[in-house]
Amino acid sequence: MPTTQIVYDCSVAAAILRDGGLVAFPTETVYGLGADATNQAAIQRLFLAKGRPSDNPLIVHLAAVRDWRMAASELTESAKQLLAAFSPGPLTTVLPKSPKIVSSVTGGLNTVGIRIPFAPLALELIAATNLPIAAPSANLSGRPSCTTWQAVLEDLDGRIDAVLAGPPCGIGLESSVVDCTSQHPILLRAGGISLTQLQQVIAEARALPTTSDAAGIGLASPGLRHPHYQPTARVILVGEDALAELPQQPSPAESAYCGLTPPPDDSTLAYIQLYPSVEDYARGYYEFLRETDRRHLRTAFVELVSPTEIGGALRDRQQRSAAREL
Repeated sequence: MPTTQIVYDCSVAAAILRDGGLVAFPTETVYGLGADATNQAAIQRLFLAKGRPSDNPLIVHLAAVRDWRMAASELTESAKQLLAAFSPGPLTTVLPKSPKIVSSVTGGLNTVGIRIPFAPLALELIAATNLPIAAPSANLSGRPSCTTWQAVLEDLDGRIDAVLAGPPCGIGLESSVVDCTSQHPILLRAGGISLTQLQQVIAEARALPTTSDAAGIGLASPGLRHPHYQPTARVILVGEDALAELPQQPSPAESAYCGLTPPPDDSTLAYIQLYPSVEDYARGYYEFLRETDRRHLRTAFVELVSPTEIGGALRDRQQRSAAREL
């Protein structure tokens, strides 16, 4: 199997993308796996490399808001306001799709998510290609996202052409996805921008309903339907009231724990990762899940956070990665 090239020069990575190749690159959220969003063969290779379901849409990354016509046919008023407030940044706006974007990028939908990352290497790379770059998270489908280039290679070495080596990702969770094609913006996926922050710009912004009539809306965002963020270890959520039960759980020597609160002193866990803040917890969560697999542990106990600000996005990822709650 060929080995993925590790590159440090954006011009080299950009040339690979222009030639229809696949390049993983760092953003402020997680590492993305980039491909030319106008190149059908490149997009097919991307889905194959990740093992990603073809109906799971991709987010298109741009170098600047002014480049929106590369991916969208219309910039709605709500999108203008949100992009002005939060871009570059961890915000994806769903807009009517431009015919320039191949249909496989959007899973056949007539909408497309666009994002301008707040990461110097990512912006330099995208600008150097002069292309709209489709980029889901750079990991095998269903696995925890990667926040370091080394983690990318654990999943994708030999499956992609190159990884642009950069610093660890600063936020550690994927972008917030907001549907801007409706009368009022709808938060489809929680991320680096909270609903409260969105409502400070547009008071009518709301979250995706949990009822079955929201199913069609949710199709416009990745990360909502198929299994995501799951390590080999079995993830069990631990509420504050259940922490005392940890010492009674089976096989502690094959288990790990992460959270803000230390586990009981009599816990004999193989691996413990504590975080000083919710922001640090969010930044380190995926790497913790991956570390449990590196250590071949069977169970990962995860302290459930309260759904406020970035905690809301982290709680969403915790619940999606978990088998059950203690």
